Parts: sequence; C-alpha cells; structure tokens
Amino acid sequence: MSRKTKNFLKLVAIIIVMVLVFMELGFIAIPVLVGYKFWLTVIAFCLVLIAS
Repeated sequence: MSRKTKNFLKLVAIIIVMVLVFMELGFIAIPVLVGYKFWLTVIAFCLVLIAS
C-alpha cells in the first residue's frame, strides 16, 4: 500500500472521529448517524489499523 493511500485512510478515520465528537458535544446533529456511533468508531479504528 502506498504512503498516499495510508495517509488518505488516516484522514478518513480522523474525519469520522471528529464528526462523532462534534455530534457528542452537540455542535452538529446528524440524526441518521446517531444509532451508528459505536460502529463508526469501530470502522475508524480499523482504518487506522489497516493504514499502520
């Protein structure tokens, strides 16, 4: 896997986590994702594992 792909996967994981944090703090509200917070966190963690 190239360095560019690894950096992109890490960026996607960071964006997912930032969206979840902002949802938890109440800055943004995305009702569709509320039920999937745990699984989105798992997906972000897996992306970081794949990229490392």
